[in-house]
Amino acid sequence: MTGHWRQKLAAFALALTACTGALAAEPVKTLRYIFPAAETGFDPAVARDLYTGHVTQAIFETLFTYDYLARPVLLVPHTAAALPEVSADGMTYTIRLKKGQLFAPDAAFKGRARELTMADYVYSWKRLFDPRLGSPHAGLLAGKIVGLDALAAKAKLAGRLDYDAPVAGFELIDPYTLRIHLTQTDFNLGMILAHEPTVAVAREVIEKYGDTRGAAHANPVGTGFYKLAEWVRGSRIVLERNTVHHAETWNFKGNGTPEDARIIAQMQGKSMPQVARIEISVMLEDQSRWLSFQSGAVDLFWLDGPLAPKAIVDGKLRPELAAKGVQLSRQVDPEITYYYWNLQDPVVGGFSKEKIALRRAIAIAHDVDEEISKVWNGQAQRLDYPIPPGVVGYDPAYKSMLQYDRLLANKLLDRYGYKKGKDGWRTLPDGKPLVIRYTSRNEASGVLLAEVWRKTYNAIGIQMSNERMILQDLLAGERACKIQSRNFQWAADYPDGENFMQLHYGPNVHLNNASCLADPQIDQWYAASQKMPASPERDALFHKMARRIEVLGAARIGYARIRNMLAQPTVLGYKKHPILHQEWQYIDIDAGKLPAR
Repeated sequence: MTGHWRQKLAAFALALTACTGALAAEPVKTLRYIFPAAETGFDPAVARDLYTGHVTQAIFETLFTYDYLARPVLLVPHTAAALPEVSADGMTYTIRLKKGQLFAPDAAFKGRARELTMADYVYSWKRLFDPRLGSPHAGLLAGKIVGLDALAAKAKLAGRLDYDAPVAGFELIDPYTLRIHLTQTDFNLGMILAHEPTVAVAREVIEKYGDTRGAAHANPVGTGFYKLAEWVRGSRIVLERNTVHHAETWNFKGNGTPEDARIIAQMQGKSMPQVARIEISVMLEDQSRWLSFQSGAVDLFWLDGPLAPKAIVDGKLRPELAAKGVQLSRQVDPEITYYYWNLQDPVVGGFSKEKIALRRAIAIAHDVDEEISKVWNGQAQRLDYPIPPGVVGYDPAYKSMLQYDRLLANKLLDRYGYKKGKDGWRTLPDGKPLVIRYTSRNEASGVLLAEVWRKTYNAIGIQMSNERMILQDLLAGERACKIQSRNFQWAADYPDGENFMQLHYGPNVHLNNASCLADPQIDQWYAASQKMPASPERDALFHKMARRIEVLGAARIGYARIRNMLAQPTVLGYKKHPILHQEWQYIDIDAGKLPAR
């Protein structure tokens, strides 16, 4: 080889090295996130908690979702090609799927990707009624689909569900078109099909990885923007971009606010997702989470109430944080915290006059404002109505009959035979000891809640014991009607009052009805409300239900928490969505501002 060609070859090799070196140095856009409680597993038919919902929403996809920026929230197609075609009587939905959408490559598909069809959704919805799974989400479709309840009843007798049995209400026109026939009018089905328990899972995946119940917690394979790359249970979750996800471009209009205009300028026209990797750490302690964000080790951070004073003054970001470029996205969440007493429990349950009096006395003895102040540092809005702000059916003018009055609470207990002994503690009317078990989560807020409630019980002469549990065990105990009393929190699955009133519906005991309340009158009103669109007539039924819940002392409504989300200066396009658990696919990381990691 001549010297001339050697020089050319050397120059080419040098250029190639420089090029590949530059490519290798380009950072992978990574978002670091924190869960304040452990996930429970990634099978969307079984998982129920908020934190697992973040992950399942990223891996799997529903037919419909919500516009990222629109407020009030706006239902839009997701895997569906368009919003459903709904018959005039609200009993038939026709849904068409976008073609060419793929499940991530997996061994269940012999290492390849597999196209999504409407049959995958039908299979996934049937799973909610598999008696082996015992899905807490069956109530989303129970009583709604022609023939589905009959299939579920046969499965209950047989101990397993026949997935190949036809359901008349699921009419598969072709692989991409489904016509759903309802048993009664329902104008909320589109929103229900935007809730993550109705995502599509593949039958091949469940049959390959499912446990003895048919649950596949550790091998989630979906069509979503991300796929599971690493999982250390209760400690660390890593998601990576699903490279076969169908192409989407960021294109949202917003509401014309300065905040929306800034986000649009940062994101318009970009391919989604920009963030290629999500790293999630589980940190139970408030202070550890805060220090992690302060150090820059976390990009997006839920500033829960106990930490609020560290970053917020009078609802605004502290100046020193704003000066660093830290961003705040703040809203009253469409959620509710209420207090319940287990209606099936031998101590606090039942419908005799003295049992109702006991529950109502405890309810009015509790100072909700004090709880908001001490536990959540004022980061909550007190409520009287069982439907929160931002949800269709909310009534800000409603006034509960259960208002704070400890003097009246003590008189009520005296009247119904809960006498105080020489030690100052009340007994049951039959003279037996009265001790009420209050259950809270095993984290800082759970300790504070127990302290506030102990003060309430002390004020009316009732002994209280505190049981602290991890979230997964608490939810399991609740579904079994084994939790005597606690603060119950429910975030909107979909933004309609039906989703909150169903928490008190008898057939939802062992599902979402935490107080295990079964009252024929409430059940009748709720069943009637399901046949109505949002209207004054439906609101009137919701009012009747709310009042009867108070009369029975089944629950007292507490508050909706304020969500404060902090983002580092490097995060682009972020705005907390009221319904979506996470917004990872809609945001970006400014690689030019990234510090060395």
